[in-house]
Amino acid sequence: MGLVLEDRLTAEDERFLLLCNEKALQARESGNHPFAALLVDKEGRVLMSSHNEFRTGGSSYHAETLLTLRAAKKYSPEVLAECTLYTNFEPCVMCTGAVYWANIGRIVYGVSERELLRLTGDNEENPTFSLSCRDVIRAGQKTLHVAGPSDNEELKAVLLKAHEGFWT
Repeated sequence: MGLVLEDRLTAEDERFLLLCNEKALQARESGNHPFAALLVDKEGRVLMSSHNEFRTGGSSYHAETLLTLRAAKKYSPEVLAECTLYTNFEPCVMCTGAVYWANIGRIVYGVSERELLRLTGDNEENPTFSLSCRDVIRAGQKTLHVAGPSDNEELKAVLLKAHEGFWT
């Protein structure tokens, strides 16, 4: 039990991360932080999506947590165990905990929390933890699969561009 690392993102993973990025750009356009998440079932269907709602809900309204709470109300733990949560940036401690408790079986992210910290610096709207989702999962008792960050530099550049100039 515990963490299962996946070496590489698949082409399908990259496609869903680009879709996350589109949602993140929509969040930014609406005045929110540029983060988004998708829940995808084992057949590759997007079941739901979410974006950050900082402007309407505050600092705990992260895309991944909002999506996970909605998913846990709608789907059984058995269904969620077969799903993947996609997010443009590595989920924080809170979001990883929500995924863990909801029983979502896999997390895929494009850019690391460490890289996010480099972008946001000491911006008070995003007091980033220096703790990877892997470390959070290792401390748990459930098995979760994790893939990310992407080693595709073109994909990472697209994901990072959504944050360009946002945190300054």
